[in-house]
Amino acid sequence: MHTKTLSELSTLLQAKQISATELAKLFLKRIGDSQLNAFLHVDESLTLKQAELADERLARNEATPLTGVPIAHKDIFVTKDWRSTAGSKILANYASPFNATVVQKFQDAGMVMLGKLNCDEFAMGSSNENSYFGPVMNPWDTKAVPGGSSGGSAAAVAARLTPAATATDTGGSIRQPAAFCGVTGIKPTYGRVSRFGMIAYASSLDQGGPIAKTAEDCALLLNEMTGFDPRDSTSVERKNEDYTRDLNKPLDGLRIGVPREYFSEGLSSEVEQAVRNALSEYEKLGAKLVDISLKNTALCIPVYYVIAPAEASSNLSRFDGVRYGFRAENYTDLQDMYRKTRSEGFGEEVQRRILVGTYVLSHGYYDAYYIQAQRIRRLIAEDYKNAFRECDVIMGPVSPTVAWNLGDKADDPVANYLGDIFTLSTNLAGLPGMSIPCGFGQGEHAKRPVGLQLTGNYFDEARLLNIAHQYQKVTDWHLRSPA
Repeated sequence: MHTKTLSELSTLLQAKQISATELAKLFLKRIGDSQLNAFLHVDESLTLKQAELADERLARNEATPLTGVPIAHKDIFVTKDWRSTAGSKILANYASPFNATVVQKFQDAGMVMLGKLNCDEFAMGSSNENSYFGPVMNPWDTKAVPGGSSGGSAAAVAARLTPAATATDTGGSIRQPAAFCGVTGIKPTYGRVSRFGMIAYASSLDQGGPIAKTAEDCALLLNEMTGFDPRDSTSVERKNEDYTRDLNKPLDGLRIGVPREYFSEGLSSEVEQAVRNALSEYEKLGAKLVDISLKNTALCIPVYYVIAPAEASSNLSRFDGVRYGFRAENYTDLQDMYRKTRSEGFGEEVQRRILVGTYVLSHGYYDAYYIQAQRIRRLIAEDYKNAFRECDVIMGPVSPTVAWNLGDKADDPVANYLGDIFTLSTNLAGLPGMSIPCGFGQGEHAKRPVGLQLTGNYFDEARLLNIAHQYQKVTDWHLRSPA
C-alpha cells in the first residue's frame, strides 16, 4: 500500500477498500521504524483525529480527490498543533497559533497530516546537514546527503514514509533533494503558491511546491496548493487551474532547449550520461533538441549569494528572543540579550548568511553589491526570455554531481554553493522548474539517483507536468524505491 501513487490511494479510499485511519496507521508505523531522521515532530493522536474526520467525509460522499490521503509538511510551514521550528534552535519549541495557507488548503481538502519534516535551518543549505536537529540520511545510500534544504521531504517520499510532502525552493531546494533522492518535485512560478505562514528566508525567491512519487501526483497536489491569497502581498491573482488537464498530450514537435553552459567543465560524466539518455528518450517521443545559450549562468551563484543573504538579514531580524522562541539565559542588558540569543540560537551557516547580507546592505556597499546583483538578475531573466523564443521547455541536469557523502563539504560552504549552479537561475527569474528521476550514478555511486531538470515559461506548470508525465509513462526510474 505504501508504494502506491496518490491517484491509486484516492481510488482505494473512494471505493472504501481502505480507510483513511488504516492508511494513516500504516504510514505512522513506517515512520516509527525509520532511522533516517526525516521527521521532526509526529503526534499519532493528532494524525488519527484528522483521519477519522476524513473517513466521515468519505462516508458522506463529500470527499475531494485527496481526502484521506496522508501528507507531511516541511518544517518551514507553520502549523497550529505541530511544532514549527524551521530546523533551528531559536524556534525549537515554537507553537504557531495558526496554519500556513498551504497547510490549511490541504487540511480543507481532507488530507491527513503525518507530521513535520526536517530541513536545513531556515532553509539555508544544500545537504540538510545544517539542521539543529541533525542531518537527514539519504534512503538510497545512508552515507549520502539527501540534498537540501527540503531533504526531509525528499527522503520521506523516497523511503515511502509518506506519499506526498510539501517543500520550499529558494535556490533549488525542491529540485535538488528530489534529484538526490530519486523522486519528483516541482517549483511553481513565483507567486503561484502562498507564502503566508511560510517562515521567510529570501522573500523575492522563496516558493512552496510539492514533492511526490510522480508528475501526476504533483499535479494533483498543485490543484489544492495554488491560488491567490490576499494575506500574501507576493501572491499572483490568477484563475485557478486544473494541472492534470494536459497529462495526455503527445510531445510531437516539442522543442527542448539544451543550454550549452550546462554541459561544460564541472559536470560529472555519470550525471551527463543519465541526462543525455533522458534527452534521447524525449527524441523518441517526438521532441526536437535545440541548442541554446544561457550566457549568464556562471553569474547566478554570486548574484544569488548577494540577494538571498541580504533578504535573510532583514527577515531574520525578528528572531531576537523578545517575543517568541529561544532566549539566552545570561545577559547584562537588552543589547547583550540580542547578541547572545542570536549567537546561541542561530547555527553557523545562518549566522554566515546574516553577516554577508548585513554587509552588502550597509552604507557604501549597497550600490556596489546589492544593486549590481539586481541588475544582473534582470539579465538572467532576459536570457530565459530570449531562450523561450527558440524552445518550449529547457532541460538539463539538476546538479553537477550525484549526492555527496555526509560531512564531505561540511567545512567548505563555497563547494556547497557551487552545487546549485543549475538551479539558482530559475528562482532568480521566477520561473517554474521540475526535477524528475532519470537514472543513477556509476561505480561506487550506482545507488545514487540522478535528476533531470525541466524549466518552463511563466505559468506553464501544466505543460511541464505533462512533459514529465510522458517521460514517466515510458521509463521506470520514478517507480524504483530504496531497499
